[in-house]
Amino acid sequence: MDAARLWSALRTEIGAWVRSSPGTHIWLLIIGVTSLVIASASEGLSAFLLHRNSSNIHELNKHPLQSLLISGFWIEQPSSFLLYAVLFEIFHANVERWIGTLRWLVTVAVAHVAATLISQEVLLLTIEHHSAPRAMKHVVDIGVSYGLAAAAGILAYRVPRPWRWPYLAGVLLFFALPLVTGGTFTDIGHAISVALGLACWPLTRDRPTWDFGRLTEVPAVDRALRRKDAPGRSRSRPRRSTR
Repeated sequence: MDAARLWSALRTEIGAWVRSSPGTHIWLLIIGVTSLVIASASEGLSAFLLHRNSSNIHELNKHPLQSLLISGFWIEQPSSFLLYAVLFEIFHANVERWIGTLRWLVTVAVAHVAATLISQEVLLLTIEHHSAPRAMKHVVDIGVSYGLAAAAGILAYRVPRPWRWPYLAGVLLFFALPLVTGGTFTDIGHAISVALGLACWPLTRDRPTWDFGRLTEVPAVDRALRRKDAPGRSRSRPRRSTR
């Protein structure tokens, strides 16, 4: 009985979490499907799909809107899906629950589109100046990392002071270090995404920061275990008279 109650409470918690961040979990579901497609496809077919759905210079010139949209639903290594699932729950789900689906979507979409266009423009300039090979016009440029970087940036405003500053320093260091040590166009895109996430602070002005005191409150799963008929507590039933 206790196990059934615990499982019911756990399902309630998970269901509430998913319903509070639908955009994050729909996006994650699509990435899971595309990752299965890449994992099950032949080497030639997977290479074709990755290049065809990239937002590289070649595809942006041929199919600008399509490549910008679809490239955000693929990851190059399907084995990385579990890692991305964890990162989605940490950053995207928390941001979406905090500022709402529409504001979260605006933040992520703006960062993904702007970082893609600017980083590819930088790459085009390096190609034209013969600092990069022309083959880079067809480089695989897919993934969700630009959106994640923007979510990590805007999430800084949910962290209360003084903890906000160590968090922000960690985020900036994580994305700036590759950039200053010979970064690629992808690292440029990450830096732009973080900056755009931070620039979206007006979307957070009417939203509360985390209350770390409330984070220690007993969740529904623990409450289910602490009811009066949970293990460790005797059940109080009226005594029956015997004759």
